[in-house]
Amino acid sequence: MTPSAGYARPAVAGSGTIACGLAACASILGPVRLVARSDASAWRAEETAQGFAAKLDDGDPSRIKVTTDLATLAESDLVVEAIVEDAEAKAEHLHLFGEVCSEADLATTTSSLSVAALAAASGNPDRLVGLHVFNPPHRMELVELCLPEGLREGAADRVRKWCSALGKTVVEVPDEVGFVVNRLLFPFLFDAVRLMERIEMDPAEIDACMRLGAGHPMGPLALMDFVGLDVSAAIGESLYGESGDPAHRPPDRLLALIAEGRLGRKSGAGFFEY
Repeated sequence: MTPSAGYARPAVAGSGTIACGLAACASILGPVRLVARSDASAWRAEETAQGFAAKLDDGDPSRIKVTTDLATLAESDLVVEAIVEDAEAKAEHLHLFGEVCSEADLATTTSSLSVAALAAASGNPDRLVGLHVFNPPHRMELVELCLPEGLREGAADRVRKWCSALGKTVVEVPDEVGFVVNRLLFPFLFDAVRLMERIEMDPAEIDACMRLGAGHPMGPLALMDFVGLDVSAAIGESLYGESGDPAHRPPDRLLALIAEGRLGRKSGAGFFEY
């Protein structure tokens, strides 16, 4: 671990793709702990995170240690919360991490919630930063970094150094719900759904137009399947509740697919079959 890396003992809490991918990225710098809720999720997370690390040039699967015991985080100098996009759950976990890791900086990977509000609700208003990484973290370059007012001395510099040491491009963004990417992206995604219904085009045709005509690596409907339709809807609801902009409201067709259990790739079906 080089002095320029920012942190020597980072930890990531969560067992999904974001958490596992971020832990894999951290393995290029040194040891990292990955915190899961149960033994079953820990086993899956370990397999996933180590698989991601093996695909990175300098990744080291052996540096990723998965645990279900929060007490093992006591010596951590950074804890990144990467759990479900739910304000109450995030605040509760961040409060626990703040108690267990009394000296650690804290970060949340929220993509659609106010970082300042989470910091206040967690009881750690001077320790929490927003660290919006993109899916999958071990392949995506951008990190949207949100630094609320009132951070304790050194926290901003440490987290900037760590993100840069991971090989990420860091763009500092204001504490605006959805930051920059999601604020611009989701009205586009939702409009693709509304257009598809209005002109009765096949999802594959909509996606082909944007891939071949606009140079997008993935069409908007396939992208929502990749993100998860339920996650996409939750982000939209959060953005709409904050902005009141109808463009942020999830389309009826999206909500209907969710009600049918078609959540995208993770469930085997969404706009497309998998």
